[in-house]
Amino acid sequence: MTQYDTDMITMPLSLPWQDIRDAVARLCDDFPNAYWLKLDKEDAYPHDFVNALTESGFLGALIPEQYGGAGLPLTAAGAVLETIHAKGCNAAAGHAQMYTMGTVLKHGSEEQKEKYLPKIATGELRLQAFGVTEPTTGSDTTQLKTKAEKTDKGTYIVNGQKVWTSRAFESDLMLLLARTTPSDQCKKRSDGMSVFLIDMNEAKKNGMSLSKIDAMINHNTCEVFFDNLEIPADTLVGEEGKGFKYIVDSMNAERILIAYECIGDAKYFTEKACEYANDRTVFGRPIGANQGIQFPIAQAYAQAQAAELMVAKAAAMFDAGEKSGAEANMAKLLAADASWATAEVCMQTYGGFAFAREYGIERKWREARLYQTAPISKNMIFGYLGQHVLGLPRSY
Repeated sequence: MTQYDTDMITMPLSLPWQDIRDAVARLCDDFPNAYWLKLDKEDAYPHDFVNALTESGFLGALIPEQYGGAGLPLTAAGAVLETIHAKGCNAAAGHAQMYTMGTVLKHGSEEQKEKYLPKIATGELRLQAFGVTEPTTGSDTTQLKTKAEKTDKGTYIVNGQKVWTSRAFESDLMLLLARTTPSDQCKKRSDGMSVFLIDMNEAKKNGMSLSKIDAMINHNTCEVFFDNLEIPADTLVGEEGKGFKYIVDSMNAERILIAYECIGDAKYFTEKACEYANDRTVFGRPIGANQGIQFPIAQAYAQAQAAELMVAKAAAMFDAGEKSGAEANMAKLLAADASWATAEVCMQTYGGFAFAREYGIERKWREARLYQTAPISKNMIFGYLGQHVLGLPRSY
């Protein structure tokens, strides 16, 4: 019988949306480590898990009620994702269904909203693919090379390549960022890019092809190739040339929701570390009695608690309609560091058994490492804070 206080680990604050958290926790009970382990071995997509989230309405949480969603704030969506990760599951296979639609919701035409949002809310259509990153430009989005050239009949011809486009094989729609005006004809590097909402099922017949990337994490990510793909004029979201602003605007929600997932991971690792440290007996006493085990867990726990406060602040500011770029980035930075710190501590606590897949620790450890790099690297956040918050000179 363990002696630690589980509630102090998993619910350190008076957390909002407890009814949602309880419902998500019950759903996750049907998807234990054995389920994820099987998917990992087969490099397969978690269809059953994503379908369960969809049927429960959780993936449509942020879509307004008038379009068939739940119309909930970001804090509610965060509660969903945090709980999924705290229960040992992983939301990466479906989380983009929550926030990618924000670009259409904020900047799309009423016709686009009425056509797509209700079906995204029900899961009839999957909008999970986000075509932004490219092989040669990486995080320097303003230098992307994928082009969408307008034809005399008003359509666009797309040529180029995207990489690390997750869930592309499992998505019906893709938000694509492409250059519609050459950069040397723009006053600012961020001008001249546009966002398109592409029907992938049609595009795959007419010039778009996908290639899955074999990666360390079962993340269902792909390379996407465009070869003279012709898309209709009504696929343009918002104004031509304003796409970079639209994408950046939606990224704040992404940053915050990823941060919630990291907090969930931190809670998972802390609980597992405490369980094992209490139950594992060596030399006649629990290993948790040793300061070499106890102190690192305590330090990582404190780090996670501090990060959780930053996430709560960022989400509250976002829901209040305030500018939250700095807070969203700091939340992602601190939460990712906290989840990685607890992951490392948990691995050390389990010792050799951490590498045995049956425990689920090494899988979650690999998943937690991702957020040190994606969807935005730590150095990119440091640069943003330095230049846009602290007023330091731009790096070259």
